[in-house]
Amino acid sequence: MQKNNLVKAINKNVRTGARKANLVLNFIKGKKADVAIRDLEFTRKKVALDIKKTVKSAIANAENNYQYDIDNLYIKEAYVGKSIVMKRFRPRAKGRAAPIKKPFSRITIILEEKQSKTKKNEVNK
Repeated sequence: MQKNNLVKAINKNVRTGARKANLVLNFIKGKKADVAIRDLEFTRKKVALDIKKTVKSAIANAENNYQYDIDNLYIKEAYVGKSIVMKRFRPRAKGRAAPIKKPFSRITIILEEKQSKTKKNEVNK
């Protein structure tokens, strides 16, 4: 029986818009986990710090809960969804008020363990 090689981490309230976070998430999809962390370290976007934190959490989940090898992990899926929206108001001319929407996002990172080819050959024998 084959075990499920997926590991997930969700960061529920990240103070950024979903469209801004999606730019960085598309950048790290399909990369190895350690390479993705390195790339996020040097990405000049504020949301990259929160995404890096979520990737590290997913790696820790894989290592502690499933005893996966960190070197074989790669990012299978990385997506973002809308969360709550803070509503604020700004005073305008003639006694009016204009709404300001401050969106939050929910970042989901799914890691998968890729088996090395030598291990697959040993299993088949």
